[in-house]
Amino acid sequence: MLDKRNFYIDGEWVKPLEPNDLEVVNPATEQPIAVISMGTAADIDRAVGAAKKAFQTFSQTSVDERLALLEKLLAIYKRRYDEVATTITLELGAPITMSTQQQADVGVGHLQGFIDALKNLHMREELPNGDLLVREPIGVCGLITPWNWPINQIALKVIPALATGSTCVLKPSEFTPLNAMLYAEMIDEAGFPAGTFNLVNGDGATVGAALSRHRDVDMMSFTGSTRAGIAVSKDAAETVKRVTLELGGKSPNIVFEDADLEDRVAGSVLECFNNSGQSCDAPTRMLVQRSVYDRAVKIAEETGKQARVGNPEEEGEHIGPLVSHVQYGRVQDLIEAGIAEGARVVVGGAGKPEGYETGYFVRPTIFADVSNTMRIAREEVFGPVLALIPFDTEEEAIAIANDTPYGLAAYVQTGDAKRAERVAARLKAGMVHINGGPHRYGSPFGGYKQSGNGREGGRFGLEDFLEVKTIHRP
Repeated sequence: MLDKRNFYIDGEWVKPLEPNDLEVVNPATEQPIAVISMGTAADIDRAVGAAKKAFQTFSQTSVDERLALLEKLLAIYKRRYDEVATTITLELGAPITMSTQQQADVGVGHLQGFIDALKNLHMREELPNGDLLVREPIGVCGLITPWNWPINQIALKVIPALATGSTCVLKPSEFTPLNAMLYAEMIDEAGFPAGTFNLVNGDGATVGAALSRHRDVDMMSFTGSTRAGIAVSKDAAETVKRVTLELGGKSPNIVFEDADLEDRVAGSVLECFNNSGQSCDAPTRMLVQRSVYDRAVKIAEETGKQARVGNPEEEGEHIGPLVSHVQYGRVQDLIEAGIAEGARVVVGGAGKPEGYETGYFVRPTIFADVSNTMRIAREEVFGPVLALIPFDTEEEAIAIANDTPYGLAAYVQTGDAKRAERVAARLKAGMVHINGGPHRYGSPFGGYKQSGNGREGGRFGLEDFLEVKTIHRP
């Protein structure tokens, strides 16, 4: 097993103040692969102190100086790219092909997106009324990242903090900490000043809460469940620090009768199953116009039956396990709830796939004839589970799509460009994908309602980490 019990604080790998070991488990084998330390509030205090001290000088660096550091980090990341992919496969269970093509790629794409945005961001500008607007780094940033797209969220938080001249303390998920520690090695090698970036492992209730409550933390950026996001907000409220949240989703995918059904239904099933369904913006509710509903169900069934689970260390387009026994139990509970509430199982169902009794593998599952009142339509399953819901009219589709506490992403499939724009304008979601349009690096990522606030990526992601000062001149 790997010994990863140290934290990265003030430019050094240091021992925790109190020993508290936790084994990191490979979700495909259920065997431990590393041991880390679970930190305490005292460890957070030490890391925040280092970040606060470093801010005094790092905040005064020029944009060009910070761009040079980011360019070094980009070169190092590219050199260690395969290590990132292998590490994520080991601790998350994402198949190596997916880890290489998607999970690791975000570390390059987002970093380049921030570099491009920083080059075009005006830190000082004169307003039409003659006043001077100055953008300044916000201060010490507490960053809490999830396990499902680990490097993605680390890059979307750590990079804008450092790019703007702020300093940070990162608490990655204790389920997937190894990639974060690898990222810390890269930041160290790139030559970022001591204390600008710090890493403390631990759980949300202890380390996450200590970070959110800390009086010397000026901003919290959190990605995870809506429940945990509420806790972060409450913990941060006493010190009135800025809080940005990227939370859950139950994204609607509206399929109209004039869509290319063979392409868009099949593609939507695969997108729902991507990353074993462990994506906050996954199109998990497929709303299909009734005139083509039966055909869409058949296409979804055929596509779903072709989906396979497999060893994540093997190349291929198969699906890996869920991240943990806890997540496996949650997904099984919701699959069983869908069956109990009367949804029709088209593909999959409860239990493990045949031949995969070891590991947190689940059967890719598709439900048809789902009502939007069912738990599988209301709650974020976070597994490879798709719910098909029929509708009759455009108005009904929009109403069903918006009938959710979430508002992260939405999807529209139609051959009518005007309809696509019209429907997109009425969907209460931060991102709308039309006919398979992908999310692109540099574009803002975030949602409405209980899917959070703030935006990540590119210029909008940088601005979340900046304060705005107005200078009134005579």
